[in-house]
Amino acid sequence: MLRERLLADGFTLELAPLAAIDLIRLVHSERYISDFLSGSLSPSAVRRIGFPWSEGLVRRTLMSLGGTLAATEDALRHGRGANLAGGTHHAFADEGAGYCVFNDLAVAIQWLRRDGRIRRAAVVDLDVHQGDGTASIFFGDPDIFTVSMHCRSNFPLRKQESNIDIELADQTRDDEYLAALDFVLSQVMAVRPDIILYQAGVDALHSDRLGHLALTHAGLRERDRRVMLAARSHDIPLTITLGGGYSLPLELTAEAHANVYRTAWEIFD
Repeated sequence: MLRERLLADGFTLELAPLAAIDLIRLVHSERYISDFLSGSLSPSAVRRIGFPWSEGLVRRTLMSLGGTLAATEDALRHGRGANLAGGTHHAFADEGAGYCVFNDLAVAIQWLRRDGRIRRAAVVDLDVHQGDGTASIFFGDPDIFTVSMHCRSNFPLRKQESNIDIELADQTRDDEYLAALDFVLSQVMAVRPDIILYQAGVDALHSDRLGHLALTHAGLRERDRRVMLAARSHDIPLTITLGGGYSLPLELTAEAHANVYRTAWEIFD
């Protein structure tokens, strides 16, 4: 539904490439990678991920990660890049969780650092669930600035420590949310990152089954506009990833996701 909406709007979409395994090794343990690719994960590890293992899941995972890498390349070349997947922020170095297998945000950053293309990066995670995997992977790293704005009462039960964690109360509405975001963005810009990776989950929407917050579609669009304008005005490359969304009917989620990319078109093009 998201793809159909964007094609109808005139977007040009490119098929995501498969991510190279050697890049995944920059973040994830060899044992975890091998067990996932071969279908040898324990039943408990599969349950934590939340998807039944299949060869199709392997291909989907590698393409989702490859899409974020390609979007990051676009961001460095053109100032912005976007993936219609990714934002898999619950994946830790040695395990997956919460529908996340490999952490595409972390892999993209480590790839750029390995090749000497950036020194400092920021992750702005606005999914309603804390980006615990990303926070854990980069904990104590002085050159990676992690931000998570999420619902306090929501998954995961055990939170990790980001550089900035904004824990919002249930039923937080647009005005309060956007005020907190303005503070967050001021802190991110002060760090002067070489790139920002934006986890643009739309599960803060009031209709979301798993969200607990009360943002409107207009509030989400304003959220995206402020993030994108901040990156553009400071000339910082921006990579956009999909993140979560669980509204019923599904059309509400598809429309909210589509609005992220429509807003990017308005801001950058």
